[in-house]
Amino acid sequence: MTRLFVNASQVVTCAGPARARRGAEMADAGFIPNGAVATEGEHIVAVGPQVELEAQYATAERVDCARGVLTPGLVDSHTHGIFGKPRHEEQELRASGLGYMEIAKRGGGIHSSVRDLRQRPEDELFELATPRIRRILAHGVTTLELKSGYGLSLEDELKSLRVIRRLQEALPVRIVPTFLGAHEIPLEYRAAPRTRDEYVALLIHEMIPRVAAEGLAQFADIFCEPGVYTLDESRQVLGAARAHGLALKLHADELEPSGAAELAAELGATSADHLAAISEGGIKALAASQTVATLLPGTMMFLGRSRQAPARALIAAGAAVALASDFNPGTSPTVNFPLMLTLAVSQLHMSVAEAVVAATVNGAAALGLATKTGQLAPGFSADLALYEIEDIRELPYWYGDHRCVRSWVRGNACHS
Repeated sequence: MTRLFVNASQVVTCAGPARARRGAEMADAGFIPNGAVATEGEHIVAVGPQVELEAQYATAERVDCARGVLTPGLVDSHTHGIFGKPRHEEQELRASGLGYMEIAKRGGGIHSSVRDLRQRPEDELFELATPRIRRILAHGVTTLELKSGYGLSLEDELKSLRVIRRLQEALPVRIVPTFLGAHEIPLEYRAAPRTRDEYVALLIHEMIPRVAAEGLAQFADIFCEPGVYTLDESRQVLGAARAHGLALKLHADELEPSGAAELAAELGATSADHLAAISEGGIKALAASQTVATLLPGTMMFLGRSRQAPARALIAAGAAVALASDFNPGTSPTVNFPLMLTLAVSQLHMSVAEAVVAATVNGAAALGLATKTGQLAPGFSADLALYEIEDIRELPYWYGDHRCVRSWVRGNACHS
């Protein structure tokens, strides 16, 4: 079926090379006033001024955009959506002065979610995740990464990844699964008779081979941070993941500089995420690599941190910068991805065009999907989002508001 999306006040195309955008490229989001988009089945076939496309596709089914703004579907390339209970009590602990690592040492943080997830059956986790993901989609997200990482045992990580597979089959969204068994060192491997070395060996010799053999993940991720996984451990785990055919991601330099961004560049990771504490050397390494720098401003805001990732320095150096929500129960419990654009402009000092590119084209690149989605251009997937605004600059301006009225993925309704 051919559809023609008409009556948009503005079409934001992000059209250009099918790769991550860098430097000055990020300032060009491709605005077409009174534009239109034609789709055929799962793909876009034409984008341009409405008057031209109406003559070319006179018999197409019309989709009235009601003077809203049409954009590529947003790509949220870093989320932790498979969990049980929320961790609202930790927000109050942080307000009293306790830090992230101190809460973790007391058995909170990730460990709290691990205890909770382990005692929940797969069906319950699926039922909890489904409405959360639907709320994410309601904000214009059409491609979503989902990580495991709250199981930290072979069976519980497999359980989480099976939930993600079920969500892929059940929901109208493109979901990319990531194995994050190296989210933390489980408490039971922190004291005799078990050791952290044994858990690293479990990751390398049992978990990764099993995940790969069952085709449950496209990526492997690790939390490379002082107090969590060392550089050497990260290199071992990611090396094993690559040997089993998984692409690589890193939680890198979130709280302290550790050389994780440099490691990501060295290993050719698809993305290095967080980066609030990245060093000058890390910025240079990412700029000289194909690794996408994925920034998660909602996390630093929710943690009450004054320091955000240095987006301007990364862009100036020539790194490819993406945005993601880091949706998780402890440090970024938000389903509102457009809010990340607000934070990108107000906290990271990015332009609206840079933020939009970071949330679409570069988010797709952070998932290895830059040739498929992230832009409105012929040949790309018909992934679109329609917002009740007249100018794209309103999307980050109306912060926290819900402005997405409809979205489509592969030409099919995703949210309406």
